[in-house]
Amino acid sequence: MDSKNLLSFEKSAATIKHNSQWMSGGVNSNFRLNISPTPLVFERGEGPYLYDVDGNRLIDYYLGMGPMILGHNPAGLTAAVKAQIDSGILFAGQTAVEAEAARLVCEMVPSAERMRFGSSGSEVDQAALRVARAATGRQKVIKFEGHYHGWFDNVLWSTAPALDAAGPYEAPNAIAGSKGQLADTSDTLVVLPWNDLDLLAARLAKGDIAAVIMEAAMCNAGAVHPAAGYLEGVREACTRHGTILIFDEVITGFRLAPGGAQERFGVSPDISTFGKAIANGFPVAAIAGRADLLDLFSTGGVVHGGTYNSQPIAMAATVATLKALQPSLYAAIDVTGTRLMMGMREIFARTGVKAVVEGFPQVFHVAFGLEEPASNYRDLARMDKQAYVAFTTALLRRGVRALERGAWFMSSEHDDAVIGQTLNVVEDAVRQIKADGVI
Repeated sequence: MDSKNLLSFEKSAATIKHNSQWMSGGVNSNFRLNISPTPLVFERGEGPYLYDVDGNRLIDYYLGMGPMILGHNPAGLTAAVKAQIDSGILFAGQTAVEAEAARLVCEMVPSAERMRFGSSGSEVDQAALRVARAATGRQKVIKFEGHYHGWFDNVLWSTAPALDAAGPYEAPNAIAGSKGQLADTSDTLVVLPWNDLDLLAARLAKGDIAAVIMEAAMCNAGAVHPAAGYLEGVREACTRHGTILIFDEVITGFRLAPGGAQERFGVSPDISTFGKAIANGFPVAAIAGRADLLDLFSTGGVVHGGTYNSQPIAMAATVATLKALQPSLYAAIDVTGTRLMMGMREIFARTGVKAVVEGFPQVFHVAFGLEEPASNYRDLARMDKQAYVAFTTALLRRGVRALERGAWFMSSEHDDAVIGQTLNVVEDAVRQIKADGVI
C-alpha cells in the first residue's frame, strides 16, 4: 500500500486526550491503554468490521478481546435483546430467560451439572476458588505462570512476570501484577510452570491444595496446546489428592467448541468458569460444575451474589448466542481460521521472518522471534514484542486490527474474502517493517 493511503487515527487520539479529563487515561480498562499508535474510539461495528471516529473501516481480530464469535451486531441477537427490553430490564427476581440460558449451558458443557451466572470472568473465578476452599477445608491454590484469572489481588500473580525476576523454573517466584496489591494474598498461592505434570503431581502430593486453577489451553498469554496426556494427568492427580480442578474457560469456553476446551480435549474439571463468547459482547459470566459443589451456594453457606447476575437483557443475549453456536459454525471457522494461520506461516517463511503461528482456528497466536511452538509462559516470554507491536501498527495503518499481545480471534463473519484481504495486508505490513529494519 502506498504510504499516502495509510489510515490516520488523529481524531481517535484527540478524542482520547479530550476524554481523559473525565476518564483516567481516556479509557475504562488498563488493557485498552498504550495501544500503538493510539487507543481507538469507535462508532459502530458490523460483521467482521469496526468503524472508528476517523471514518476508517477496520477488519477486526480483537473481537472485543474474544467475545464476538458471531461477529459485530448479529441480527438474531439484537432482535432478542430488543424484545427483552420491551418486557423489562431488571427485576431482582427470576425469569424464564435465565432458566433457558442455564439449561443451555448445562446441556452444552460436559462437566456442568449445575451452574450460576455472574457478570465478569474475574467474579466467577473468585466464586470458584471460594467453593473449592469451602469444599476441601484447605486454603492453598495452585496457579500457573502466564495464566490470567482476573485482576483481583489474590490471583493477579505471575501473569506476565519478567524472566529475570521469575525465579527458578521448578519453583517460580510469585510476582505481583499491580502496585497496591496486597502482598500477603500470595501466601495461599503456589505458582508453577504449566505443562509440567511431574512438578504439579509432586506438589499435590503434600495434600494441602484446595484447587488447581488453569486455562485448559493457554490462550491469554498465547494459544498454547496442553502437552499430550497433561490434562488427563492433572485430572487424575487432583482426584487422587482430593483437590478441586478448575478450568478457567473465560476465553476458551464456547469458542474452541460448543462445550469449550473440556469438550475439545475430553477432560472434565470439577468446576469451570466462562465469559466472553457466552453472550457475544454482553457482560455475562458463568460458573458451572459438579452439583455437590455448586449447591454449596444454596445449602452449604457459601456466599455468591451480584445485583446484575442473570440480568434479563444479558440473558436474552446469552440464549441467542448459545443457540447460534451450532457445529456448522465451528466447522466454518475451522476452514477460515486454518487458512489464515497457514497463509501467515507461508508469508513469514517466504519473507524470511522468524515467527511461530500456533493455536486453534478459533483463536491463535503469532510470536515473532520464536523458532518452535511454546509449551509454557517462559517460552512465550522470549518473543520479540517490540517487533510485533511494529507489525500490528503497520497492519492497523492498512485496515486490519490485531491485538498487540499476539492473539487473533476469529468469528463466523470472517469469510474467505476477508481472509484474503487480511493476508494481502499481512504481506504488505511485513515488507514495511523489514524495510524499516525492525526485523
